[in-house]
Amino acid sequence: MLDHVTLRVHDLAASKAFYAALLAPLGYAVVGEYPETIGLGVKGKPDLWLASDPAAAPQHLAFASPTRAAVDAFHAAGLAAGGKDNGAPGLRVHYHPNYYGAFIDDPSGHHLEAVIHTPPAAPRRKPAARPAARRAAPKRAAPRRAAVKGKAKGKAKGGRKARR
Repeated sequence: MLDHVTLRVHDLAASKAFYAALLAPLGYAVVGEYPETIGLGVKGKPDLWLASDPAAAPQHLAFASPTRAAVDAFHAAGLAAGGKDNGAPGLRVHYHPNYYGAFIDDPSGHHLEAVIHTPPAAPRRKPAARPAARRAAPKRAAPRRAAVKGKAKGKAKGGRKARR
């Protein structure tokens, strides 16, 4: 399991603005800044570091998404922040039947993806309303149990008659 990744970018300031916008739908924010690196993460823990490197070669990173709607928002945010479309949100059944992803290229040429692997959630049904008369009815007491066989009057433990 990975703890963090460093992605080398051509322009650190431009990449900071781009990634902050791109990853906001997935819950990311800038959580650490240093002269040559910027950390982004969820809940204060940086797991994606951007490092300045004018000669960086393009890489591919895929981010887990909590929902299909967040994949859609990731793609829209990436386009709005100046990224290039590299695959609109949708199913990629050639990977597997529930692979839903979107692809954006950042200003440094990195190929970025948001993906979710689960089927869409079934719409939740509202429970049927009970008639008012049933809601207001008091609860009945539980029925009394019949005497246990062998414990009837006149018999002691073990089923024998009690002696007088």
